[in-house]
This record gives sequence, C-alpha cells and structure tokens, in this order.
Amino acid sequence: MNLSDQLSITAKSYPKKAAYVFQDKETSYMELEGSVRKLASRLEQLGYKKGDHVALIAGNSPYYVIGLYGALRLGLVVIPINPLYTAHEMTYILKNGDVKAVITMDVLLEKFEAIADQLPEVNHYISCESGAQLNFEEHHLSVKLKSFTRLVEEGSIEFNAPKLEDEDLAIILYTSGTTGKPKGAMLSHKNLYSNAKDVADYLTINGEDRVIAALPMFHVFCLTVALNAPLMNGGTVLIMPKFSPQEVFRIADELQATVFAGVPTMYNYLLYSVKENKDDFKTIRLCISGGAAMPVALLREFEKAFEVQLSEGYGLSEAAPVTCFNPLDRPRKPGSIGTSIVNVENKVVDEYGEEVEIGEVGELIVRGPNVMQGYYKMPEETEVALKEGWLYTGDMARMDDEGYFYIVDRKKDMIIVGGYNVYPREVEEVLYAHPNVTEAAVVGVPDPGTGEAVMSYAVVDDPSVTEENLIEFCKGQLVKYKVPSIIEFLDELPKNTTGKILRRNLREKAVQ
Repeated sequence: MNLSDQLSITAKSYPKKAAYVFQDKETSYMELEGSVRKLASRLEQLGYKKGDHVALIAGNSPYYVIGLYGALRLGLVVIPINPLYTAHEMTYILKNGDVKAVITMDVLLEKFEAIADQLPEVNHYISCESGAQLNFEEHHLSVKLKSFTRLVEEGSIEFNAPKLEDEDLAIILYTSGTTGKPKGAMLSHKNLYSNAKDVADYLTINGEDRVIAALPMFHVFCLTVALNAPLMNGGTVLIMPKFSPQEVFRIADELQATVFAGVPTMYNYLLYSVKENKDDFKTIRLCISGGAAMPVALLREFEKAFEVQLSEGYGLSEAAPVTCFNPLDRPRKPGSIGTSIVNVENKVVDEYGEEVEIGEVGELIVRGPNVMQGYYKMPEETEVALKEGWLYTGDMARMDDEGYFYIVDRKKDMIIVGGYNVYPREVEEVLYAHPNVTEAAVVGVPDPGTGEAVMSYAVVDDPSVTEENLIEFCKGQLVKYKVPSIIEFLDELPKNTTGKILRRNLREKAVQ
C-alpha cells in the first residue's frame, strides 16, 4: 500500500467529504482524486515516467497537495524545497537531486530565470498561478513553461497509474544543512505510508478530525502529521498559507478544528494571545508539538490556559519523521518525547552501539518501516547514519523505567566545561521557568580556563530584568559549571521557516 492508492480508496469511501479547506473553500475527496489523476496523466504525456525526479517548490496550498499526490500517482520522485531558499541554495538541490521538472509558484519564476542556464536537465517549469497577473511571455523560460492549472484541466480522469512497489523511492527530503551541504534523505512509499498510518492510529486521527496545517508542507512534520495522516482516514486538512496566531484562532473557531500541530515557537505565540482567544480553541481535542524540544514551563502554561492536551513527539527527516509520541491512553510526562509509536523501535546506546542502563544518557537510535533507504548519492554519510538496520539520530537521550524517552540534546551541541558535560536543554529549561523569559537558547563558547563556557541568549518581556537577575536565578537551580557565565538579550532569536531556533547562528554570533 502507498499514499497514492490510499487516497483513491478514501475518495471512494468518502467522495463528497471535504479533503481540505483553503481560503474557506472546501474541496471534496472525489474532486481531489480527479485533479490528481488529471495531473498525473498530463505529466505522463509530457514525457515523464516512473522514477523521474520532480521538485515541488510551493507554499501551503491546493497546488502543493495536488502536485504531491499527482506526481506520486505517476511514480515520480518528489523533492520538496523551501520556496524561501535563495537561487544558490535551490541550484545545489536541483542539480544534486537530478531534477527534470519543477513545480513552483509564478512569483518565483524570476529566481529560476537567473539559474536556468545551470539546470539544462530541467525540461519544464510548471507554474502555479498566485493571482499576481504575471506575463509569462516576458520570461525566457517560456519555451519550458507550463501552467499547472491548464495541465490539470487538460488531463484525463481515466489515467492508468503504473504499479508502485513498497521499496520504490517516493520522496527525497533534503536536510536543512546545519553542517556542510544538505543531504537528501531517500524515503520509499513504504516509509511514507507506514509512518502516516502509524501516526494516525497512535494519535487516533480519524474521519471526524479537522487538522490545521499551519506548518510548512515542505517540512516532513507537516507532510506526515498534518497532511498525510488525516487524508489516510478521511479527515479534513485546514490549509493555512502561513502561520498567524489570529488566523489560527479564526480557523479553529469558524471551521471547528479538532487538531493543531506546531513547533514550540508557535505555541509561545499562541499563548501570548490567549486572553482574547481562549474560547476559539474549544473544539480542539489535541495539540501536537515537534520539530524542537518543548520547554516544560511552556507546555504546562499552554495546557492550563487553553484546557487542552498537548502531546510532544519526536522525529527526523530520515525517519519520515515520527518515532515517538506521548501516548493519549495513559499519563503524559512533561519533558518527555513519549514512547515508541507502533511498529517503531527506539533505544539508547553508548559509543559502541551497546544499549545503556535505564536512566543513562546515550545516543538515540531508531529502527522501523519508516527509516530511510539512505542519503542520495552519499554512500559514506549513509554508512555513518545506518548501521545494521538502525538509524543513528545524533540526539542524546535517556529512557525511564516505563519506556518514556527524554531528549537531552543534540550530540554536537553538548558543551564540555572543565570535563563536565552540559546539555543546553537542561539550562534552557531553567531559564524558561523564569516568569519573564519568553525565549532562551544556550550555546558553548571557548574559554581558556575550562575549554568551554555556557552562554545564553534570552528574550524577556520586562526590560528591567538584568543579566545578573537571570544568572542568580540559574544559580539557585543548577550546579556551578552549568550556570551561564554570559547572558545576552535579544529582541528575538533567529529561526528557520519551521520556527526552529537556529543555534548555529547563535554560536557563530557568540564567537565573533
């Protein structure tokens, strides 16, 4: 089974049910299925065949949903790319990913004009109309230009799809490239389908659910949890072009949303708008957090303010992405990423790959049908990440005696102060517990005496709070070597498009 076939099954079961809502307009499952078939048929007529690579560079919209499922229906390999990337960043991925067609927004065409000469293998640029009234004739790409809308209109509903095998490559997800060049995680149809199904089952996402998709769809968190999982069981996806706290509250209220998925930064923004909007979340039964560690103080405050359960989970692109979630049928543990979801194994090991004792810190490794096939054209990196069927995540974690896992920190982010290990998250949790700290991030900086020292960046809501205040606060809860020696205040912390704090940028800033 695969996502494409599952969509066909769902469309037959719930033909008139809303598959998604975009800008307050509903599209039924049968309408979505028809568009997917038509797009796949026209792509085939243009010469594309099973195994060819196509880039999908669009924001949250019906274009993205139809483009993704239409390409998968034909057996194409989809490479989602952040539309905010620079031309330079896109060029690397398009060349490394052997892309033959690009599905993108018309407002991005100028960006591709600048790099088209470097991409001779790209046969078509399929343009999604934004309403900007652009003149295609002005583009020297016009010979390769196709209209997405026209392709769908001209396609055949009678399209006969090729047979897709479980192990056929479906998506290549390029990592954010925090070190070196981005790596393309190869995910098969089995990887994607199994994780969407297991997440839907674990979180009881069903046909009655209306899931807000505010996270960017090019990111695997949104792709699996807020798009593929609800479509698996006949749920409705409430598509937001971009995150806005007020728009989240409006959609939740007017469209009676039941599930919201976001990163901690989003929950922070929502919490600060709670006074005027608390009742708008009355139909929400579950909030899901991932993408970065959720500070315990934020989790507790959010649940108290909105009277809704917030379940934190864990995943990574290489695992399609989810491996753990806090279960809904037994107590949730604040600060934990939960237990292994069905069909996925997690364990904590030492540097030799041996499982450590309960409560001890080691590297989290993962095994299951969701684990990637490897990195595209990077055999050496693949050998480092995949060993004897296990994916080595690079995250430091511990497991308690009830099977709940706790992420301590990224392996590479660990700070060593005079021989002692300091995990930034532990210090950040203390800072978040301060009533005036709204955001915090901790990095290691060179120190001639101890090798490294702990430095923190913080955002506060009271200008009278001083560095000395926060250091004294930390001293009351942390051993001396873990206490930040420097705290710098910022108006906001740098983040990527999914809201994850860019610790690398802060580390570079600290040593300038």
